[in-house]
Amino acid sequence: MKKLNLLSFALVGTMALCIFGCQKKEGQTSSTSTAGQDQISASTKSQISKLGFSTENARKVKGGYLVEGDILLSEKNLNDAATTSHLSIAETEQYRTTNLVSGLPRVITISVTNLPTVYSNAVNAMITRYNNLGLRFTFQRAAAGDVGDIDVVGFNEGPSGGYITLGSSGFPSGGDPYNEIQMNTNAAAYGSNPNLGYLTSVLQHEVGHCIGFRHTDYSNRAYSCGGSAVNEGQSDVGAIRIPGTPSGPDAASFMLSCSNGSDRTFNANDKIALNYLYK
Repeated sequence: MKKLNLLSFALVGTMALCIFGCQKKEGQTSSTSTAGQDQISASTKSQISKLGFSTENARKVKGGYLVEGDILLSEKNLNDAATTSHLSIAETEQYRTTNLVSGLPRVITISVTNLPTVYSNAVNAMITRYNNLGLRFTFQRAAAGDVGDIDVVGFNEGPSGGYITLGSSGFPSGGDPYNEIQMNTNAAAYGSNPNLGYLTSVLQHEVGHCIGFRHTDYSNRAYSCGGSAVNEGQSDVGAIRIPGTPSGPDAASFMLSCSNGSDRTFNANDKIALNYLYK
């Protein structure tokens, strides 16, 4: 999920350090987070680690386990074996998992369930951004009343441990995109009047996970989020470097773990990565 560092808010105002999909959870140190940790067995933590995800602040949630702030791993994810041995220890390039969307070309439908209009408008803007890339999939809104291949839903969760989760999603399974994006409707997440561009950038990031992208700085989330450097090493779910993306830091990537709270869209290297996988 996207994460917002409330401590940074006090320093730099209303748009402080935000963690895109996964990071919000990373920073949680509250009793709620501890309780979630206590619900995770040692064997499950081992599975999470084997997949190449940090178990720090991982927690049990509905549908599975939330790791790295905004990535939801289901029980099926934990038991899926890798389909390739082309895995690498991450540096700072764009990375994908072994799970991608297949059956291309295809149309992927997106629905919005019980969310304010600004969230629906942000979904439309996100769809336009992806569709403008000319990839082998296109997004479109599901018909009224239908649940799409990806359903954008809401949850309400306040700050915890100096952070607040902005959104979360998961990785593809069986060739299909992950089927749900959760967006936080708590006023502490986006304010009482959410900014359309900012919401769009969070959704864009979460969709990136839904189609198989890991965080650009997965090897060292301190790059965008601060804190201690962590490299999770090789993994079964895949941390596969995408050819043509840089080996140095990429400050503007839409898949960075954390954001400065601005409207971050695709940069040149993000487009290289998306084109390599899906064009």
